[in-house]
Amino acid sequence: MALSGDSSMNCDVLVLGSGAAGLTAAVVSAHHGLKVVVAEKSSWFGGTSAISGGWLWIPRNPLAVNAGIKEDIEDPLTYLRSEIGNGAGDARIDSFLANGPRMVSFLANHAEMEWIDGNRIPDFHDTPGSSIGGRSVSAAPFDGRSLGSLIERLRPPLREATIWGMAVQGGAEMSHFFNASRSLTSSLIVARRLARFAWHRLRYGRDMHLVNGNALVARLLRSALDKGVTLLAEAPATRLIQEHGRVAGAVLHVKGTSFAIRAARGVVLATGGFPHDPARLAALVPHAGPQGLDHHSAAPRTNTGEGLRMAEAVGARLRDDLASATAMAPVSLAPRSDGEVTNFPHLVDRAKPGFIAVTPDGRRYVNEADSYYDFISALLRATPTKAAPYCWLIADDRARRRWGIGAVKPFPFPLRPSQRSGYVLSARSLAELAALCGINPTALAATVHEFNEAARRGEDPLFGRGSSPYNRVQGDAHNRPNASLGPLERAPFHAVRIVPGSLGTFAGLKTDALARVLDGEDKPIPGLFAVGNDMSSVMNGRYPSGGITLGPGMTFGFVVGRHLAGLPVTSIEET
Repeated sequence: MALSGDSSMNCDVLVLGSGAAGLTAAVVSAHHGLKVVVAEKSSWFGGTSAISGGWLWIPRNPLAVNAGIKEDIEDPLTYLRSEIGNGAGDARIDSFLANGPRMVSFLANHAEMEWIDGNRIPDFHDTPGSSIGGRSVSAAPFDGRSLGSLIERLRPPLREATIWGMAVQGGAEMSHFFNASRSLTSSLIVARRLARFAWHRLRYGRDMHLVNGNALVARLLRSALDKGVTLLAEAPATRLIQEHGRVAGAVLHVKGTSFAIRAARGVVLATGGFPHDPARLAALVPHAGPQGLDHHSAAPRTNTGEGLRMAEAVGARLRDDLASATAMAPVSLAPRSDGEVTNFPHLVDRAKPGFIAVTPDGRRYVNEADSYYDFISALLRATPTKAAPYCWLIADDRARRRWGIGAVKPFPFPLRPSQRSGYVLSARSLAELAALCGINPTALAATVHEFNEAARRGEDPLFGRGSSPYNRVQGDAHNRPNASLGPLERAPFHAVRIVPGSLGTFAGLKTDALARVLDGEDKPIPGLFAVGNDMSSVMNGRYPSGGITLGPGMTFGFVVGRHLAGLPVTSIEET
């Protein structure tokens, strides 16, 4: 492994960016005998993948098949047709569906990857072709000590989503933490987990039990090391090298000097899209405002669109006609003690009993348990023209103590610091809370009264919350009669302001089924490939299920790796 080098280097494959998609391309290429270099702009490896939930949407994956969940390829294709319309005719969809299961098998058999299934995770929407499970996989927990000194370069989880730096595995483990005060079994599991974390902090200075996206990236990094991939950190690319009509490498900026890497087979762009590129956001995201500053992405702030700009400089075309340019998600602006503000994504709390979301007029506008993408889509529709889109997530004290709210963790973690900073507004009555938030008090009182009356019966006449499989999984399985509904009754009441944000971007470079970057005439630019969020979304800018970024991203990393190694790719006829 090398973290720096001389003034030049030659390789077969140069990957720009170190998220899961780029690392997959690197691992597959190296496995088939190619010399691979991964260059990362940041001091951390892992990109957005490392702070994600780590789930991949891979229909017909081998874990589901082994569990007896067998689908014809037409089943997920039917779902995609109902979700993304004509976008399902994109040749990349066929490539994704055919090669996704093969990618999962390859990494399990030829890399340091152990998968866990998501056989009980449903698709977001109950539309034709949807499934109640069997289309999701994630990386199993990983011992960070296996990375050796490279563990210091692994991007840590989002601080606000951890307990003193300890990440909690989504699903069963998170459920045990929520139920630790209600179940002896859960309390024992949590006690053991905390004890192990305490030992790791004392012995190693950090948690070595890696989960979620951290585990996914760590396993790929370990695989890359094992296969001889050269890893360069703090090595941002400044331009692509083009020779004789093909992309032949890139110029990096390393320790204050230019550093040329020539790649005989190709350059793979995996730089994470443009979630923090104000100019691109201003052009493509209406609510981002004329300066592009009113969109608050939870992706790393180093993802500023260099990959797209470098590709455009050699003739690439950006696809900007998608349903949404970003993977929209609700975000709250959580201040830290050092003055920094974190864009905290609300992926868990909204669907729990005892929560509602209202606009400043005091009315609900959405099924709060629907997907993060749908939550913000509805907010943008509900916001008057030229008004700033935002809403308030409101919980009573019973819900806040049980589930936390936003970046504030459940009891016994303290609420006072977040109240002092103004992140959480609290009041003894709904009328007082409305005054603090600038919400119409009369409408809020009526909204909560009507919601509570129906919630006690397990009903939501306005939006049907809790009626879909996805809603129920997101709620509390122990809550009756509806997993997602509970009245707001116990004072004090709490509110957090939510604004439009994202988990990353969808608009990206136009590519073909081999992830080759296309020019203005839809012809491949020789030697240039794009995966992850540098590639335009194969979902046509929509969000049909969790994992539709990592799933296609890693699948096309696999496709690129095989293609660069001169191997055939399933379902692809090369031209």
